[in-house]
Amino acid sequence: MAKVVTNENFSDIIAGALPVVVDFWATWCGPCRALSPVVDEIASEYEGKAEIVKCNVDDCDEIAAQYGIRSIPTLLFFKGGQMVDRLVGAAPKATITAKIDALL
Repeated sequence: MAKVVTNENFSDIIAGALPVVVDFWATWCGPCRALSPVVDEIASEYEGKAEIVKCNVDDCDEIAAQYGIRSIPTLLFFKGGQMVDRLVGAAPKATITAKIDALL
């Protein structure tokens, strides 16, 4: 299961040693709800290798604005605390895992 990030812990999470994938979503977003089980599955599969987290745009509007999130779902990929890739829309699992593998 993917962890939930907040305005308070976001900086600490993306600055960690592992690559980080942040799923920007909202409860009212149909494609986000469809992608959610895939994100949770990926979080289980990559446990210990990458940090997979969820960020609700309604709760973390400052973070969403900081990273220019205009459409959800959007996945941001971080390595060494820096954003290195972005995926907008409900992408297939293979596309997401390929981007994670490239960061490992």
